[in-house]
Amino acid sequence: MKKLLAIMLMIVFSAPILAISTEKSSSEFFNNIPTNPNIYHAVSSFPKADLTGKAQTIKPDSALKIKALITKNVKTPVFKLLDGRFIKASYDSVYADIVLRQDHFSRNFWLKKTFTIYQNPYVTGVKKVKTKLTGYSKVHVSKRAVTNHGIYLKADGQGWINEKDLDAVDNRMEKVQDLLNKKYNKSNYSIYIKQLDTQQTAGINEDKAMYSASVTKLPILYFVEKQIKDGKVKLTDKLTYTEQVNQFKGAYKTEGSGKMPKKADNKAYTVDSLLKAVTQHSDNAASNILGYYIAHKYDKTYQETIQKAAGVQWNMDNRKVSSRTAANVMEALYNQSGSALNYLKTTEFDSDRISRDIAAPVAHKIGDAYDYKHDVAVIYAGEPFILSIFTDKSSYNNISAIADDVYGILK
Repeated sequence: MKKLLAIMLMIVFSAPILAISTEKSSSEFFNNIPTNPNIYHAVSSFPKADLTGKAQTIKPDSALKIKALITKNVKTPVFKLLDGRFIKASYDSVYADIVLRQDHFSRNFWLKKTFTIYQNPYVTGVKKVKTKLTGYSKVHVSKRAVTNHGIYLKADGQGWINEKDLDAVDNRMEKVQDLLNKKYNKSNYSIYIKQLDTQQTAGINEDKAMYSASVTKLPILYFVEKQIKDGKVKLTDKLTYTEQVNQFKGAYKTEGSGKMPKKADNKAYTVDSLLKAVTQHSDNAASNILGYYIAHKYDKTYQETIQKAAGVQWNMDNRKVSSRTAANVMEALYNQSGSALNYLKTTEFDSDRISRDIAAPVAHKIGDAYDYKHDVAVIYAGEPFILSIFTDKSSYNNISAIADDVYGILK
């Protein structure tokens, strides 16, 4: 099996051979003692050179110490071992356990949860190396080698790692999922995380719907931005704050969050100022104005547009959605890269929840009502990701703790 493996591994290389020595001839038997001898499979050793007497089994990767090669006065060439016993000197059983091939190879990898680092490409006798690296860490490799045991890659400043202990793509979401399973698997949480580059996800109860409160302003922001991108609306357009904007189905109660007048003042506000009010202060009146004039009271066109972004229908009246649905719309908003997303980076809610302890920029939309406390964010780590946290009967501190743990892995 190892013989076949070695042949297959050699095929994967296309670069010129830098170092190779198999010490084989066209004969069935060795004509010299192989370097660092090993065996492909269990073989029998005998007390006599003619391979008779009571047999003992030697297993692969044992310390095979060969003292001499005997070819005279024997029917079959044999190796005399250091313990005085004999084995057949056959290429079918014995091989030189050496590096078959090595070349330069530059690439980033991610360690799997468990891994082993060696001083050199692994062959029998090579020792393990202690390391401070942890599973799911990013490493850069600069060399690649083939041995009978597999393909080994050299991690800069560390040692050699079997390619089976490495992932070619970012695997940190596995660690995030493990964190969620062990620490945050609670019925009152709906959590969803998505790396924007790899599109890998993790979650707990991510499809559990909760009353989303002001998180339902996310699809309004997305729709307004889309109208701006499509040239149907301008940031400088003015909309009049009349009483009608607070009276359609799905409108927020103006007594809630925000700094705009709670009652209509019949004044005109620019789309840009309304976007700032919704994103930075979660203003209910500003949201209603945009919903009334630009989203046309959440008509069919609006619903169809939001469903494409969210993946499911978003009921603007009962406002019940999941953390995954909210994350989908936040991702769509991220892809628009418009004014609304930029305004979400500086809000009056930055001192708590997701953004409280995060060093990287955070664009987020909060939602509070009754016992529900939510936050949905784009975290601009080295590789940006979406973090959507919905909670029932929890606290801002708990949301911050979840965010800190996830950011600690993905930063």
